[in-house]
Amino acid sequence: MKRLIIALQKSGRLQEGSLELLKECGLKVDYRDGQLKVTTSDYPAELLFLRNSDIPQYVADGVVDLGIVGSNLLEEDETPVEIIQALNFSKCRLSFAVPKTSTIQTAQDLQGKRIATSYPNSVRKYLQKEGVTADIHTISGSVEIAPSLNLADAIADIVSTGNTLFQNNLREVFPFLYSEAVLIKGLNFDPEKQPLLDQLVFRIQSVLAANENKYILLNAPKDQLETICTILPGMKSPTILPLAIEGWVSVHSVVKQKEVWQVVQQLKTAGAEGILVCPIEKMVS
Repeated sequence: MKRLIIALQKSGRLQEGSLELLKECGLKVDYRDGQLKVTTSDYPAELLFLRNSDIPQYVADGVVDLGIVGSNLLEEDETPVEIIQALNFSKCRLSFAVPKTSTIQTAQDLQGKRIATSYPNSVRKYLQKEGVTADIHTISGSVEIAPSLNLADAIADIVSTGNTLFQNNLREVFPFLYSEAVLIKGLNFDPEKQPLLDQLVFRIQSVLAANENKYILLNAPKDQLETICTILPGMKSPTILPLAIEGWVSVHSVVKQKEVWQVVQQLKTAGAEGILVCPIEKMVS
């Protein structure tokens, strides 16, 4: 029986989100720390746990069918793979940072400066686009220490919360590349496995849609129904059900998570009562 072979990060910030997503997609994964290979149940897939930097090449060479990596890695090494789906987790940015006392503020201020980074290709491409020439020093790990050792005037590194920069007396100047986890496949993907891939992508998109939306229920007076329906368009239109109380109805709809509080306030102002906001487990459009 054909199985999808999927490469995940062996350790690091992407592994937890990748496993959680696959479990939400119905893949039963019995994973224990240190395992390098796991066969899933309830779905024909095999997971390989590899070094993050090796995953794109394994996918490109056809050793594995799919991989989950940060899009910044693809930008850096330019391995010939195809992004199938952005996964909306492990979001971060590649930013320039300098000592807090530095006067560097813009890309042009980096002219002639020494920049330490683990992402030399990404930095070089950005500086070329800006017409800036700088001395790029490639460092593997602990990039933040370079300015304090007088090895660099600035660094370019992945930033998520900014805590590491703060702890090393650095300030973020500006981001130049944004990244998130993505699902990739090789250019020579086995066509016989396409139905399995289509099923997996369908499940992923349903999970992502559910995570981005909330289910909302409320009671509304009939004389305010038209106003409330304009606030709640839903996927097509709200579902409206009569209540036992004369002149009142129950309204059900779907709202974008980022708009929930704004919508709830508008509904309250329009006369809605008993407003419930609930998570959605899966959402199939």
